[in-house]
Amino acid sequence: MKIIGQLIIGIVGMMMSILMAYGFSFFTEKVDYSYQKAIDNISYDRLKKVEDTARAMIATYKSDKLTYEAYKNTDVELATQAKIRANRTAVAYNDYILKNSFQWKGNIPSDIYNQLEIIE
Repeated sequence: MKIIGQLIIGIVGMMMSILMAYGFSFFTEKVDYSYQKAIDNISYDRLKKVEDTARAMIATYKSDKLTYEAYKNTDVELATQAKIRANRTAVAYNDYILKNSFQWKGNIPSDIYNQLEIIE
């Protein structure tokens, strides 16, 4: 009788340890999934912010460059100011892209340039 009781306790103990192992595994997978989902959402939000900023800087650069090209022969002062703004934007953009290029993992959207040229 004593041996049967110990055998039953041993079997119950093994079953409990197996259930606990699977239970903890299930819990851990759920936590890992939730964590990865949160990380993916943050990564997407960050990527969207970087892309939106880059597109805004490109639009500003193009506007200033067009202003410079339109007035470089007629209004030198306005053209010079536009050139300075465009070059300042180009330098800031090039630095921004360099610092954030890891966001795209080599898959940069076609409307975002690797760098903007400095107007001489």
